[in-house]
Amino acid sequence: MAARLKRSADGLVPAIAQQYDTGEVLMLGWMDDEALHRTLTTGRCTYWSRSREEYWVKGDTSGHVQYVKSVALDCDADVVLVKVDQVGAACHTGERTCFDADVLMADGPLEDAVSDVPSPGQ
Repeated sequence: MAARLKRSADGLVPAIAQQYDTGEVLMLGWMDDEALHRTLTTGRCTYWSRSREEYWVKGDTSGHVQYVKSVALDCDADVVLVKVDQVGAACHTGERTCFDADVLMADGPLEDAVSDVPSPGQ
């Protein structure tokens, strides 16, 4: 699988964590070859922290562990989908998912919200 991956210039690939039984999208992290290897061999999600420039195993400090159920590549081999059993919050803010705070659209177009967004150059 690693041989097929299309990495960014810094050797990373985005990794989407998704709750295996509900389909809930939990978070986006970054993996390099070593992080992917560790994820596949340990059964726990390991990411590369771009800000700290080090590996981190989800849950080692917070207790909010991601147990890996499956790992797949998208059709272009430039994104990894990791289906996990998430224990506790996935987001560093303490929320279940990183995608709850700023919902841009829900249940169809938000015409009023779009009209409040300034046009480019304003």
